Amino acid sequence: MAAPKKGRSASAQSKPGRSLALILIAIAALTGGMFASGHHTPRLGIDLAGGTSITLTAVNQPGQPNAINKTNMDTAVDIMNRRVNGLGVSETEVQTQGDRNIIVNIPRGSNSKEAQQQVGTTAKLYFRPVLQTEQSGAVGQATPSTGSISSPSATGTPSPSASKTGGQQATGSGSPSASATTQGRPVTAGLQKASSTPSPSGSTTPKASTSPSPSSSSGDAALQARYAALDCSKPGQQATAGKGAKPSESTVACGKDGKVWSKFLLGPVAVDGTEVKKAQAVFDTQGASGWQVQMTFTSKGSGKFADITGQLAQKTEPQNQFAIVLDDEVVSHPYVQTAITGGNAEISGSFTQEEAQSLSNMLSYGALPLSFKESSVTTVTAALGGEQLHAGLIAGAIGLALVVIYLVAYYRGLSLIAVASLLVSAALTYVIMTLLGPTIHFALNLPAVCGAIVAIGITADSFIVYFERIRDEIREGRTLRPAVERAWPRARRTILVSDFVSFLAAAVLFIVTVGKVQGFAFTLGLTTLLDVVVVFFFTKPLMTLLARRKFFADGHKWSGLDPKGLGAKPPLRRTRRPGGPAAGPVDPKEA
Repeated sequence: MAAPKKGRSASAQSKPGRSLALILIAIAALTGGMFASGHHTPRLGIDLAGGTSITLTAVNQPGQPNAINKTNMDTAVDIMNRRVNGLGVSETEVQTQGDRNIIVNIPRGSNSKEAQQQVGTTAKLYFRPVLQTEQSGAVGQATPSTGSISSPSATGTPSPSASKTGGQQATGSGSPSASATTQGRPVTAGLQKASSTPSPSGSTTPKASTSPSPSSSSGDAALQARYAALDCSKPGQQATAGKGAKPSESTVACGKDGKVWSKFLLGPVAVDGTEVKKAQAVFDTQGASGWQVQMTFTSKGSGKFADITGQLAQKTEPQNQFAIVLDDEVVSHPYVQTAITGGNAEISGSFTQEEAQSLSNMLSYGALPLSFKESSVTTVTAALGGEQLHAGLIAGAIGLALVVIYLVAYYRGLSLIAVASLLVSAALTYVIMTLLGPTIHFALNLPAVCGAIVAIGITADSFIVYFERIRDEIREGRTLRPAVERAWPRARRTILVSDFVSFLAAAVLFIVTVGKVQGFAFTLGLTTLLDVVVVFFFTKPLMTLLARRKFFADGHKWSGLDPKGLGAKPPLRRTRRPGGPAAGPVDPKEA
């Protein structure tokens, strides 16, 4: 056998064991990671595990053609997550797909009807005056205000241009003024436990263990009893507090201060969230207030806001606080210093940039006419999901068996290499799918199983391309070892082109489709990439090693590489070199 030409790497020919060791080490490492993660099986989708899958499509209302955007869609996902989690549902997935679709997957064992109602309705945002508040589970423990609401100081810089400042926060160490006072922290970031809150004058005033009694507008003794019995630290009461209350009625509500839940007794709605015309997070570049949230009200809302803030400014803690209630949950409750006129207001506190933007998004979302329609609702019982999974596994097993039978019947000994490669590909696919469950929340649904079944044929096709190239070289009269190396470059190009087309089709399908079809596209793309890895790092090196074995090198009739059975030409002869003797046999007439 002639030595490899200069410039051709001999590592693939002389050291195939390195590639085999590399892929086996990768499989062992991934398997170890799978067991370390505590997840031993792929995460199943709703159609296999059972549950409800809801596809919601955002729709514009007349006069608001630009309401559907990434910011509002992300805020909608956050709100829906809060709604479903309030039902005590675990492992629920709420995620955007495309630019106007939201997919909600609720596992079995949940109240699917109630969850469907929760995620399918438009967010309700209200401004309610605070009558009483305290931390749940700590009788008499006051709930600090989450900042102040006042007229804008016109010193803020909108968040897009202020992003370079990072998450700077106000320290609250400056002297109080008419437009800014010592501030608390927003609900979204958590509050430090304290028995006192800042008063509008900047002094610290301890709060009594009992709040002032609400006026007659707060309701009757039954409402007081509901407030006294409310424990917002219990998930069941968090979900039901304030449900069904009319805007004109007083109600109770829960709000989370970091890891501590607080309960509130709230008055009737003073301003509807739809009266907020615009809200944005800004950074105070000239003062010490840090990140703030600025609001602009409509002409109708401006008058209402001026009236209620004028009333609240005359009261003491906590009845000078304004609760911002989103879906019956208090997300912020700043206090009021003076009447706010002119239709503009700002909420200041020790906000980080993320907290200010989150609150501004909630305020904007409550004002925007963004609603959803149900494009599809699929409910699958656990029994039906199990049947579908069982049927999918049977279909996969049948497809794999047919491929193996074909390989054994046609390629005989070479089928051992193909089956071993299929097993390696299956092991990689299984382990990676299992790891993708807890990392990116990948769920194996029925279309994804179909994609894996289709991938069996794609993987087998790569082996067939390589085997046929080798057999073509043998038909040309070459022995097995040079045939294996000469066939690889040609087979490699064909395999890469074929897999690229398959991967491109999977990528396009994943981008343009919505819902379960994406599971098919994702699995198809993943297995196509793994096919390239297996062929390059396992099939080719294994073929190189077996070509050195007598069973294959001598062309045994059961090897699948029998020259006689393939109709091979006589062995190739070396041609006459210029100026040298002929390499082949000499004609007697020329002797």
